[in-house]
Amino acid sequence: MTTPPRRLMEALDRFNAAHPWDHNAHYHRWILRRLPRRFGSALDVGSGAGDLARLLAGRAGRVHGIDADPAITARAREQAPLAGAAPVTFTVARAPAGIPAGGYDVITCVATLHHLPLTGALTAFRRHLAPGGTLVVVGLYRPRSPVEHLLGAVAVPPNAAMGLLRNRGRAAPPAVSPAAPTRPADTSFADVARAARRVLPGARLRRRLFWRYTLVWRQPGTNRRTKRFCQGVSTARRS
Repeated sequence: MTTPPRRLMEALDRFNAAHPWDHNAHYHRWILRRLPRRFGSALDVGSGAGDLARLLAGRAGRVHGIDADPAITARAREQAPLAGAAPVTFTVARAPAGIPAGGYDVITCVATLHHLPLTGALTAFRRHLAPGGTLVVVGLYRPRSPVEHLLGAVAVPPNAAMGLLRNRGRAAPPAVSPAAPTRPADTSFADVARAARRVLPGARLRRRLFWRYTLVWRQPGTNRRTKRFCQGVSTARRS
């Protein structure tokens, strides 16, 4: 017999399909507020169609996005010129093994970490983050506690309101799905927090609306490259 919570989630899925909106893009501006005004280099893991990477280009000297889906990466490349002056590149790669070598001043990862080996991915992010750099993760988790189930229930009305608002109250055509397989999160928030405490001491984690959590961590040290980059930008503007 189907339980009421399951029926509710099935109804919610049908509503979201008819009134789609991007739950991940909802957090993009929030991500930008956690980053320096200017920085040298950024890596977006699970870059998808490149929306966040193009936003990062407004502050960075260069941006690189990686995604395991060749089709959506090709779409991101087509739109890369829209990013502005900062060079933005995209490659097909699977994290954590496929993360390009180098130290990045900013690493972002949105709705991707639950597809990766948790501890291995966090370790790779730490290894590829430059001294003084910032890591921002927006992830999905599987609710386990009563508080988490309550938070999910609380998100249903604003989720519906956002869907109606973004679609002006009308049903929308089905969204184009990425070719790469996706799956719901099977890791709890508590599991993510325990792994972060081991790998990223001092990381700040919070449960968020719309079935998401956030993680922010800064690599110890001084980011001299970003400091030089910002000084160069300032000098160019005065010239």
